[in-house]
Formats: sequence, C-alpha cells, structure tokens
Amino acid sequence: MWVRSEYAGELAVLLTWLSALLPWNVTYSSGIGRGALLFVRFPLVQIRYSFGVPLARGTRISDPLSATAFQRGQSLELVYQVWTVGAAIFAVALVVSILYYRKEAWAESWPVDPVRILGGLLFGTGAAFAGATYLLLSRGFPGLPIPIGVVFLLLFGGLLLTVDRTE
Repeated sequence: MWVRSEYAGELAVLLTWLSALLPWNVTYSSGIGRGALLFVRFPLVQIRYSFGVPLARGTRISDPLSATAFQRGQSLELVYQVWTVGAAIFAVALVVSILYYRKEAWAESWPVDPVRILGGLLFGTGAAFAGATYLLLSRGFPGLPIPIGVVFLLLFGGLLLTVDRTE
C-alpha cells in the first residue's frame, strides 16, 4: 500500500477530520413555487438555502435529529432517519479519532487497531449516507442529490481498512 505503516495513525485521524468538512450530499431543487432550495448536508449538520420560496426564506441550519423530527410523518422521514444513523456512526468515529490523537499510545494498545476501527466507521458512515442518497432518489425528492462525500467516505474507509500495519 502507498501509506507507510508508521503514518497510518496520523492519516486515519486526518481523514476522519477531513470527512467532517465534506458534504456527503448536495441537492439543488428548483420548481418549488417560484423559487429553489439548495441542501448541503454534512455528516453532522444540514444547511438549507432558499431562493424565492415564500415559506422557507433564508438559510436554515439543522442537525440530523431536528431535521428528522421536522420530516416526521412525511415521505422523507426514512431518509433523515438513515442520515441520523450515519451521523451517529460518524460521531463515534470523531470521538475515536480525538482519543487516538490525544492518547496515541493508549489507543495503540487496544485489542483492535484504531486505524481499522476508524476505517470501518468511515466506511459504515459512507454506506449509511449512500443508503440515504438512494432513498432521496427513490422517494421522489425534487432535484438531483449529488453524493460528493459518500464517495470519499467509502474511499477513505476502504483505504484505512487495507493499510498494511505489519511494518
């Protein structure tokens, strides 16, 4: 593999933190009244920009739990529930990465390699967000969801799961 074993831990932490900054989904929905909505969904927050939509003016920031509560009883409720599961997995990854960064020697003594743990958590997050993106498409959400971060999460997770740590 192209990652040297002694740098795998640093890479795992860096990729986890970078993943927090990548939107897993960007969706532009036009034809809503006379306006449009832009959703930028990060692992732990959603930013909704509205353009000319009378009932949804301005910018709204919400977390997965409040966004799911807002969708209760709607056709998109399952989408937001799956996002919440992915966000929970990612939150665990963030906690593990912080512990690994702060207490590397302790984390290296865990029975399971922390690089593999982070790889599995990032891959699991990517899989959950891929499922949420599929549900957005299948539930008739107006607009095309572009799964930018999903690809990176799956790639980062796969990379960390295959790093050779035997050197």
